[in-house]
Amino acid sequence: MDKIIETKTCKNCTQSFDITSLDGQFYEKMQVPHPNFCPACRQMFRTAFRNESSLYHRRCDLTGEKIISIYSENKPYKVYKTDIWWGDTWDASIFAQEFDFTRPFFEQFKELQLKVPRPSLTVAQLENSPFVNQCWYSKNCHLCFDMGFVEDALYCYGSYHSNNVVDNDSIRDCELCYGLLDCQKCYNSVVLKDCSNCHDAYFSFDCKGCEKIAFCSNLRNKKNFIFNKQVTGEEFQKFINEFKKASRQNFQKYLHEFKTQVLNKAIHKLDHNLNTEDCTGDYILNSKNCYDSYLCDSSQDIRYCMRMDEKIYDSMDLDNCSICELGYNCMCMNGMNVKYSTYTYMDASDCSYCDITMFSSDCFGCIGLQHKKYCILNKQYSKEEYQALLPRVIEHMKKTGEWGEFFPMNLSAFCYNETLAQEYFPLTKEEAKAKGYSWKDPDQKEYQKQTCVLSDSLNETQDSIINEILVCESCNKNYKVIQKELDFYRKIGLPIPRKCHTCRHLDRISLRNPRELVERNCDNCKAKMITTYSPDNPVTVYCEKCYLETLM
Repeated sequence: MDKIIETKTCKNCTQSFDITSLDGQFYEKMQVPHPNFCPACRQMFRTAFRNESSLYHRRCDLTGEKIISIYSENKPYKVYKTDIWWGDTWDASIFAQEFDFTRPFFEQFKELQLKVPRPSLTVAQLENSPFVNQCWYSKNCHLCFDMGFVEDALYCYGSYHSNNVVDNDSIRDCELCYGLLDCQKCYNSVVLKDCSNCHDAYFSFDCKGCEKIAFCSNLRNKKNFIFNKQVTGEEFQKFINEFKKASRQNFQKYLHEFKTQVLNKAIHKLDHNLNTEDCTGDYILNSKNCYDSYLCDSSQDIRYCMRMDEKIYDSMDLDNCSICELGYNCMCMNGMNVKYSTYTYMDASDCSYCDITMFSSDCFGCIGLQHKKYCILNKQYSKEEYQALLPRVIEHMKKTGEWGEFFPMNLSAFCYNETLAQEYFPLTKEEAKAKGYSWKDPDQKEYQKQTCVLSDSLNETQDSIINEILVCESCNKNYKVIQKELDFYRKIGLPIPRKCHTCRHLDRISLRNPRELVERNCDNCKAKMITTYSPDNPVTVYCEKCYLETLM
């Protein structure tokens, strides 16, 4: 039975947090001290090291070639074009440093950061997709992030095995879809949330196996429904004809009805977990013993983890990791027994405080290494030398107060508002500066005047729109419509968006609950349940038993 063994005050937010017996057992296994920061602040620190979607023009520091990068030109780091970084023309071990026991470790690590080149993007096996990041095995993608096995995609995030899709978040196996959030196996659909195996579906929530539906919720295997009422095929076609006018005024009305008449009036299950045992959190699939974790698949015995691809075992405090065991307090990791590290991939093992270190084991405080073993600050040692030196380094870090926590924020290569932290834990510039976090001020080049007047209907829009500069009605930044995007809107029947792709993404994910567990009573049987739906949220929330009985 898990019980509280210690209550501490977070050194960042000053809120109290509990350490349980299961937490303590894991810390003992990993031979690490109890953390001084609460789970939310620990996650904030990690996500502040991941720039997923802020892209810049700059030059490769080796070839001088113009490239696209997650590092702006004014960053102090060396940046290599990705294929060159992965090539064999250089070796990060040439930047090796002796460990200096008269200085703090993080100070020495910062010096190494400024010397070792970084890859411009995190991508692999792409075709005709220059403006993407965290993408692999994809083709014809534009401004897509955290994607894999996708073709002909625009402005999508966290999506896989899909094609001909625009403006979607966390979709799988979808085609010809727009504005979907957390959906699977949908076709020719617009603005859906938590739907699967649906086609010709519009503005609907939590529908499975349905076709030709609009403004529906909680339906199973239905056809020709509008606002959860059966209609004839002719009546549904009438809606389609109205939708195909591609009127912005109509689209805004549909979005309003989706939020007020569909989402607000639907029955919501306490979570979106599927095929799980003893799990708390949300969007957990095929897993067991996962606590306070989100967007995880095929995992077991994990705590405080988020956006796990698959097969995460016996780990804690991980973000954006895959296929790992005994991982602790890492951002983007794949391997075994890795602690306090970022972008340490390709079956890494027994590594701590490493950054962009691949195919390596038994490394400490290393950056940019590939296929290395027994290294500290990129310096190669014999096995005996490494095993003798490492305990001294750790003991030194304990004396300086550095051992046992993630990298401090001043070691992030990015400004706070360039990272996922700003998405999950938004701050104003003043709030960020007050905490000592770096901040990227707007580039005035992004704020030119709009060069055209947008028509209400796409049918009145000329091809010349692709040459115009548009202004986001939310953030006032400039954006453009590209030809492939215009073709998609015409095929689906959508108006030209009045917001940039970033603001559209933020609008979509705002429909998700905060990643915070609370206690609430089932609105049907009144049983207590742990959920992400706050008691103040006015929607109807059922426990799993009542939810399943209602939908039968």
